[in-house]
Amino acid sequence: MSKIAWIGLGVMGAPMAAYLKKAGHQITVYNRTTSRAEAWVKSNGGEMALTPSQAAKDCDFVFACVGNDDDLRAVTVGDDGAFQSMPKGSVFVDHTTASASVARELCDKAKSQGIGFIDAPVSGGQAGAENGVLTVMCGGDEDVFNRAAPLIDAFARSCQLLGPSGSGQLTKMVNQICIAGVVQGLAEGMNFAQRAGLDGEAVLDVISKGAAGSWQMENRGKTMLEDEFEFGFAVDWMRKDLGMCLAEADSNGASLPMTALVDQFYKDVQSMGGNRWDTSSLMRRLTRDK
Repeated sequence: MSKIAWIGLGVMGAPMAAYLKKAGHQITVYNRTTSRAEAWVKSNGGEMALTPSQAAKDCDFVFACVGNDDDLRAVTVGDDGAFQSMPKGSVFVDHTTASASVARELCDKAKSQGIGFIDAPVSGGQAGAENGVLTVMCGGDEDVFNRAAPLIDAFARSCQLLGPSGSGQLTKMVNQICIAGVVQGLAEGMNFAQRAGLDGEAVLDVISKGAAGSWQMENRGKTMLEDEFEFGFAVDWMRKDLGMCLAEADSNGASLPMTALVDQFYKDVQSMGGNRWDTSSLMRRLTRDK
């Protein structure tokens, strides 16, 4: 079994780390809010540390799942960051949804210190993390990926190397671009059904079995109809992700008109107070005048 540090115990990181502990690995956790780390250790066992550097000392692998590029830099190369104490030959696995540029930056820094680095953003949401069925999109060197993959499998349904450093983050951007369009289409369809006087749930039941079917329809269609959004992947997080998609598109020349439009729709949701609502709250924009 490996000696592991886990940095970041939010709604995604906490259950992911728990799966590694259940698999029998020796694990030390760090979280910026110490009380959350204390609660995790009380529930799962293991140890806690007061800094990322302390958590990473003498570890074979260090995993992170934090908020954004700045958070990631802070826990790696910042004061008391993990890179200060990680031994040569160890591997850093980053599950943060961040930019491809920061992945390449930190990979280069890690390599200069004899450390492996994998950018490994995930898809599947809180439910996927809690049920251990996440999809993990990875970028990095193949030999480093092959060392990390068996550990990632503890909480993943699918784990794949997509290319060199940054490729995992770029693939997550593709994922978010596709989701944005699907959620907006689903919101428009369900609003149309309601205004047409149809039984929304009956409509969902029949069209989900055809070409319109999707994960979003299966998991968010009914809650859209019920006007329930106090759960799931927050609008603030989606806007962060779509912002990175649009910035990357400016760099590589890709045209993302639908993504830019839906990003503005999410801005509308934020103005309605829906910063922490699930991304399916695009429906609320369309029903607010009812």
